[in-house]
Amino acid sequence: MPINELRSIQTFVKAAELGSLRRAAAAQGITPQAASQALAQLEQHLGVRLFHRTTRSLSLTDEGQQFLDAAQPPLLGLQRALQIPRRARDEIAGPLRVVGPRSTFRAVIWSLLAEFCRKHPEVQPDVQLDDRIGNWVEDRADVGFRVGPAAADGVIARRLFGLQLIVCAAPAYLERHGAPDSLADLAEHRCSAFRLPNTGRVMPWQVKDEGAIVDLDVVPAFCTNEEALEVDAILAGEVIGQVTGVSAAAHIRAGRLVPILGRHVADHMAVHVYYGSRSAQPARVRAFLDLAIERLADSREFVLSFKELAAAEAKGRRAFRRRSAPAEP
Repeated sequence: MPINELRSIQTFVKAAELGSLRRAAAAQGITPQAASQALAQLEQHLGVRLFHRTTRSLSLTDEGQQFLDAAQPPLLGLQRALQIPRRARDEIAGPLRVVGPRSTFRAVIWSLLAEFCRKHPEVQPDVQLDDRIGNWVEDRADVGFRVGPAAADGVIARRLFGLQLIVCAAPAYLERHGAPDSLADLAEHRCSAFRLPNTGRVMPWQVKDEGAIVDLDVVPAFCTNEEALEVDAILAGEVIGQVTGVSAAAHIRAGRLVPILGRHVADHMAVHVYYGSRSAQPARVRAFLDLAIERLADSREFVLSFKELAAAEAKGRRAFRRRSAPAEP
């Protein structure tokens, strides 16, 4: 139904309820002339008179009464329906669909969701973690996270924090196999590799070499498509691996992992949050975005400064040298 016909019917019903075209115009926020014109257009469209009108009175014709009886119930239903999304816009409740990468983001998203759900228990998160780059519209996502800006057109992307790729090993590995002093030395070590879940391709390590980001192919002693399992293998001392700062930062700060070749850490990528226009978002989506930006924008929780990396590497290498030094006679 064209919107001018709907407006004309609303004017007719309001005039019948209030018994005055002038009061109906005031109730709708339009001029009396516009209300009169809308009613005249409706009568012309229907080919009947709906009101007996004088300068002082307004009363329904028989046809007008029949039309009111038929039009009023569905119009009230439509008005109630229009209130549903308006209430949803203002209430922090209902479903919240979030998408993000599986390999690098589980630790980040859980702490964020846990805090959000404590604050807003009426929200029902629906979280899909997947390493493929999906379509924001087809996935029906309210909020998305990915490494790099959003791929979909018409989506707003905001940088949250840098994503480091850190080569690291457990103290137990260094005790048994020593530490490489250069990228070339890695050929003599047991290295892990990550296999892309969506293609099956083994990813080369990405390292910084003389200021440029280069691919470094390693012969994997251990290979998996699950970063959490790769981290477990590194923590167990089985391999040296390259993992993200999201996975490694807490272990390095606690001394469970030692960064190796810190000068070659790649830091050219970043985690972004993406979303549609904030002005059209329901309150629950706006609240989640606000929390995500407050907690994650420029966060140092998952990012190690180069000073931290250098100190942790030096400490780990000193401990390894002390343990591996021959005992004095």
